[in-house]
Amino acid sequence: MFKKVLLLVSLSVMALFHVASAASISPEIYADNQGVSAAQVKLAAMNYANFWNTGEAKFARLALAKNFVDKTPPKGRKAGIEGVLAASKAFRQAVPDLHVSVEHLLITGKYATVRYRFKGHFSGTLGEQQGHNQVIDFPAVDIYQVENGKIIANWHLEDYQTFFSQVK
Repeated sequence: MFKKVLLLVSLSVMALFHVASAASISPEIYADNQGVSAAQVKLAAMNYANFWNTGEAKFARLALAKNFVDKTPPKGRKAGIEGVLAASKAFRQAVPDLHVSVEHLLITGKYATVRYRFKGHFSGTLGEQQGHNQVIDFPAVDIYQVENGKIIANWHLEDYQTFFSQVK
């Protein structure tokens, strides 16, 4: 299972970076941390993880820069911190007992890659669909770019196929 997740993360990371042409791949290489310490990156990542785990806006505001950009927003999501707060609130309406854990944290320079596990029960509402206490358990992977101790950019992949199969 770990090898599959690692392969998924690797493929996801590769897909996020610019490809110069179909004939050649020339990814950007980030060799130094540009003044950001691993402790700053970890603190920002864990503050954001605490936000997703608790839904408390104070953790999002501690983690995210004022000019934060979600690089992979779902269709219709507001930009910036307000979009993240709204997304958490909406998801917690569907899964009120949501618990989010960090299964893996990898820090590379000014970037953090986080493998999450989202768990709870679909006992609320999702759009017009009422939950019937179905078990929710799905993974997600986020990549954060941190500057001055705050996340300025985020790329994320959630296993929505598993989630939507669980809320049927």
